Amino acid sequence: MRQLVEQIAKALVDQPDQVAVREVAGEQTSVLELRVAQEDLGKVIGKQGKTARAIRTILAAAGMKLRKRFVLEILE
Repeated sequence: MRQLVEQIAKALVDQPDQVAVREVAGEQTSVLELRVAQEDLGKVIGKQGKTARAIRTILAAAGMKLRKRFVLEILE
């Protein structure tokens, strides 16, 4: 899942080398922390959060197959 979020984020931003994803794994839930360059933050979030919501939807759908919940946090 970490690689999936990283690949999506790198495709969206202008500075793909600044993209970093860290996974904090739990028993039922994993938190994915996404860091991008300050200038690219708006591109990952999107207008009214639509892009971030779409990434979270993909994570939820993929997590169902693994029977695990994934939470995406976009950090500054």
